[in-house]
Amino acid sequence: MTRTVIMASLATLYWHPPLQVGSDNVLPPCPDTPNCVSTEATRSSQRVPTVSFTDTPVAALARAKAALLAEPRTTITAEREGYLHAECKSLVFRFVDDVDIVVDPVAHVYRFRSASRLGRSDLGVNRKRIARLSARLALPATTSN
Repeated sequence: MTRTVIMASLATLYWHPPLQVGSDNVLPPCPDTPNCVSTEATRSSQRVPTVSFTDTPVAALARAKAALLAEPRTTITAEREGYLHAECKSLVFRFVDDVDIVVDPVAHVYRFRSASRLGRSDLGVNRKRIARLSARLALPATTSN
């Protein structure tokens, strides 16, 4: 009985739904825990830079999708004009992190948020993920002949 209660409690924490980005594509704020990074964060310890793009917003979103899918154990769970949401699972324990990318058509930048659903520390995993995504998106767009 006790084991069932513990497992149910862990399952509830594990499958906690992500914060939703509204139709205005505004990223939700990071919580007070260090396991979140965002281009919109007010704390410098949680802030990551935006990445500029010169493509059309549609092409920029396609590049963002390809960059996200290059991440291991990543599934895109929501896509709409100017916005992507993905779930990234850790290798061993299958902890879920939520990644949001907004394509800002006015400023011509990608805006990011990456946050762990569970726990307090992520050992820098979210920051490293956004750094990899930023590096992929900062590369010149390739054209096929």
